[in-house]
Amino acid sequence: MSTPSSSDHPSQFALLGQRRFAPFFWVQFLGAMNDNVFKFAFTVLVTYRLSVSWLPSAMAGLVIGAVFIAPFLLFSATAGQLADKYDKARMTRWVKNLELGIMALATLGLVTHQVPLLLGCIFLMGLHSTLFGPVKFAYLPQHLNERELTGGNGMIEMGTFVSILLGNVAGGILIALPESGAVSGAQAVAVACLALAALGRLAAQFVPATPATEPGLKVNWNPVTETWANLKLAHGHLAVFRSLLGISWLWFFGAVFLSQFPVFAKDVLHGDEHVASLLLVVFSVGVGMGSLLCETLSREHVEIGLVPLGAIGMTVFAGDLWWSSSALVAPALQYGLGSFIAEPAHWRVLADLFLLSLFAGLYSVPMYALIQLRSPASHRARIIAANNILNALFMIASSLIVGALLAAGFTVPQVFGLLAVANAVVALWIFLVVPEYLLRFIAWVLSHLVYRFKLQGTRNIPATGAAVLVCNHVSFIDPVLLMAASPRPIRFLMDHRIFKIPVLGWLFKLAKAIPIAPRAEDPAAYEAAFDAADAVLADGELLGIFPEGGITRDGTLQPFKGGLMKILERRPVPVVPMALTNLWGSFFSRAERGTAMVKPFRRGLFSRVGLVAAPALAPEAVTTEGLHGQVGGLLATASS
Repeated sequence: MSTPSSSDHPSQFALLGQRRFAPFFWVQFLGAMNDNVFKFAFTVLVTYRLSVSWLPSAMAGLVIGAVFIAPFLLFSATAGQLADKYDKARMTRWVKNLELGIMALATLGLVTHQVPLLLGCIFLMGLHSTLFGPVKFAYLPQHLNERELTGGNGMIEMGTFVSILLGNVAGGILIALPESGAVSGAQAVAVACLALAALGRLAAQFVPATPATEPGLKVNWNPVTETWANLKLAHGHLAVFRSLLGISWLWFFGAVFLSQFPVFAKDVLHGDEHVASLLLVVFSVGVGMGSLLCETLSREHVEIGLVPLGAIGMTVFAGDLWWSSSALVAPALQYGLGSFIAEPAHWRVLADLFLLSLFAGLYSVPMYALIQLRSPASHRARIIAANNILNALFMIASSLIVGALLAAGFTVPQVFGLLAVANAVVALWIFLVVPEYLLRFIAWVLSHLVYRFKLQGTRNIPATGAAVLVCNHVSFIDPVLLMAASPRPIRFLMDHRIFKIPVLGWLFKLAKAIPIAPRAEDPAAYEAAFDAADAVLADGELLGIFPEGGITRDGTLQPFKGGLMKILERRPVPVVPMALTNLWGSFFSRAERGTAMVKPFRRGLFSRVGLVAAPALAPEAVTTEGLHGQVGGLLATASS
């Protein structure tokens, strides 16, 4: 297995031309499509063509969905262990062999119209997806570097929703073929499912070797105890666990819309089944486009600042969907697809649906990438299995809660409105308990919407391990801009007086910045700051310092103080010289007679600023004077 260096970064679409990604992408795409061809065709079959006393047509969709999701609750914990214990390429091929066998059974069931057998095959396809889930998300970090994870996850997410859409459309078209034709609908579905399974198995043959991350693991076959163990394991990494909850909430959110599309189309939009299909198309395309946008908006690293942006969009447009759909008036005749699109009022509904799903894509991809990046490699598949368990629980909860709301007399638009409010509350909770999301969002807004922020050399920031980032100090928001440039969290050592500034002080406390006071002013606080800085490096994290000791008052680089050398004496780690450029004179600098934030538009909107990072220096090569010269050289080069 070869993982590319961080300097070799193809675009997310270029990954489709590489063996380390393309075969796995097509395995996932074909498997998801097969799931949905079979599920949707079976649902239509028992709803319209077969009369089964113990499976009323009104309950068919719910029962089939519940049977499919049951293995995620029962066997995700076991699947996570297997994915950690065995080579993931071998696991992929085993799963695809299982799919071929299931589709052979399903062919028999479709041809003979044996509903119990088909329901059993639905359960087995759920098992197939359960086994593949941990493999899918644990595979990517072993083949993609940090700068590729967002793009790779975006492609997988986009491919999944496109395959779901195509599977539902194909399943509906094929099962609708007349029974009197040369090939009946059930036979056509059987052939299509077998063909998709065979193509998936062929693609699996080209998936490159992906060594086990914990080959010595002893598998616990008890699903109850192992499920609990997986949840405890995930909870041991709080930022990851809370991200799992955030992902599970997205599944709750999405499940509400997907489950209500038929009744929403019929009873609220007054459209036929083609209108319901249009809603599914719009929703799937929106999620796919949002997923693909993540790499463009993230500057090629895992940008979790997009998660709050996604949550805001989900809330705003789910709320507007409630508002816009509540005002619709019933027509004299039911709308067909053409007449529905011809009504201007319906375009707002479709725009709301498209935009809320697009923002859902922006929300989900960085969260998945963060989970992959921050989970220990030896436990990654089991943590992802815990994610699948939580997803299933949240989806079941969504069905129960929405069912209770509808039974209590709430309309579908009102359910969407309540969901918008709930999304705002859940998002606020996540961003307060994991403040990194909120901090990175603020950094993203500043670097994209306030400044035109040009980055150079940021691949010199180590992807793993401890390091000290040393930068000139030009403005009050320098730490925020450094956050925006780094793919990893940074803990800053900062002058204690900055914590007294309204808003900024709260923000830096949220970022767990380390306050430092002059030794002469407060010797105990001075020493405590260096102890805290050493603890940051001991944990393998990034430490950011501004060795000038304060914000420049004239725009020039001030002499460096000796605190850095004290840090390196205690813990020798690499040092990355950095320089913020063209910030002097901006709103947050002290260009106005030694103060700041006086003239908001002194430099106009979208001021051009930059950050330049040099290659890391070995700790033994660092001197205060030499480092000052290096940072000064970066500033001179950037301004020339």
